[in-house]
Amino acid sequence: MKATLLAKPLTHARVEQIADQFAMPDLTLPFWGYRKKMPMHQIVRLEGEGNYTVFHFVDGSQLMVSLTLKKMESRLSPKVFVRPHKKNIINLLYLDSIHPDPQQMRVSLVNGDQVDVSRRKASRFIKQVKGFQQELQVLAVQPSEVLAA
Repeated sequence: MKATLLAKPLTHARVEQIADQFAMPDLTLPFWGYRKKMPMHQIVRLEGEGNYTVFHFVDGSQLMVSLTLKKMESRLSPKVFVRPHKKNIINLLYLDSIHPDPQQMRVSLVNGDQVDVSRRKASRFIKQVKGFQQELQVLAVQPSEVLAA
């Protein structure tokens, strides 16, 4: 059983627009002796591997940094990034669908990745997704109100 959350995936231009409205700054990451700025809105998901975090980007590239997922979670925008499982943080801008299975809830992202939602975090995760969708609806209404004024 598959429940689609959005009528269609967000376009790249819409993601850029939402990123500006949510004030998603670039994220400075330690990388092989120097720091690298990465646009936060281009992160699809983060995956924890021990004391390291693997970033999965919208262009298919990956980057591993020597920071824990918990430390990275505190640097991300809580309006857009949610942690459905102890090993993953996902960007709701790239959420495609939720698969509500009695045994294990799972989400699909637009890049094809599937991430499990822990049973303990499932109800909070659903509330976060609904809140995010309401925020998107408010953002969609605001530009037309500005044009009418």
